[in-house]
Amino acid sequence: MDIINTIEIPGVKKLASGKVREIFECGEEHLVIVTTDRISAFDVVLPDAIPVKGHVLNRLSLFWFDMASCLIKNHVVSSDVDEYPQPFRGDHRLSGRSMLVKKARPLPVECIVRGYISGSGWKEYLQKGSVCGVKLPDNLKESERLPEPIFTPTTKAKIGEHDEGIDIETAGDLVGHDLIKRVEDISIEIYELASRHALKNGIIIADTKFEFGTIGDDLIIIDEALTPDSSRFWPLEDYKPGGPQPSFDKQFVRDYLEGLSWNKTPPGPRLPEDIIRNTSEKYRAAYEKITGSLF
Repeated sequence: MDIINTIEIPGVKKLASGKVREIFECGEEHLVIVTTDRISAFDVVLPDAIPVKGHVLNRLSLFWFDMASCLIKNHVVSSDVDEYPQPFRGDHRLSGRSMLVKKARPLPVECIVRGYISGSGWKEYLQKGSVCGVKLPDNLKESERLPEPIFTPTTKAKIGEHDEGIDIETAGDLVGHDLIKRVEDISIEIYELASRHALKNGIIIADTKFEFGTIGDDLIIIDEALTPDSSRFWPLEDYKPGGPQPSFDKQFVRDYLEGLSWNKTPPGPRLPEDIIRNTSEKYRAAYEKITGSLF
């Protein structure tokens, strides 16, 4: 399985190159999104790619998009490269790591749902007793399950910049107050559906990030869904509130980077071989546990 850090399609305009995904024009109504093996941490793209990562993210997103289709439409048209328009059709580099999708107007907010208190949410809770304006109970432990999931949106940062947590009123100012309420409700519904499934397979989804867009009057889910890049996945058998948890996600990389004297601005540091290998294995394990299928 080839490692892809960047990709070009001859004769096709690349619309965007994000932290992980390359987005290509595909006619008036469609895009082709290619998930590379790049990894980012603290909103900085690191120089080393992670083997199988792009395939895991793409296939897991397809799995969750399908499961959540009972709640909301998504942007996927096909993930079979033999069904793509030319010149994408049959390009083996795209197999397993790409989607043909409908064009949508992305909402200018990241939609985060937290079922447990961890990460940046934990740091904010220690300072304010709340996260993004949502008041939480006193005396919570790090990684403790919240009484109910909370919606904590953020801004969308450019590469190299940091997302900033905002309250729902500010998010409403950006996208419309009626629309952000719909987004909050559906985000929590998808999170709860996915959490129930993951728990049955031995994984806690501590928190996750969704992105939404609109096509006409329709609200749809876009980009990725419930991957190790956009979520914290914890092994249920090792769960013990009161501190950080072992994980199946890129928290493993974040923890390594936290131990360096790096100021979390570009350029990112190189990763040792064992960190790359172990991260790849964690991504693969997350896929297999959640889907019940061998990678």
